[in-house]
Amino acid sequence: MKDNEILGQIGELIDEEHTLRRRLAAGELNSEEEHTRIRDLEESLDRCWDLLRQRRARRGAGEDPDDAAARPVGEVENYLQ
Repeated sequence: MKDNEILGQIGELIDEEHTLRRRLAAGELNSEEEHTRIRDLEESLDRCWDLLRQRRARRGAGEDPDDAAARPVGEVENYLQ
């Protein structure tokens, strides 16, 4: 994925998150359904941001950003801050 494609995916995931929160507020879905999907969205967002950071770091180091690869959820979610 190219940077603009990753950013587009991030935008779509954020839009879906907002839609879910509106649907929950409107009573169109229960909080368990919302929480489950939000967790999935957050994991996807974290993976997208990680991939974008990898690409930018590679570019900054004079390497090919296309060599960056999406990492597994378990790896991305367990980073130490």
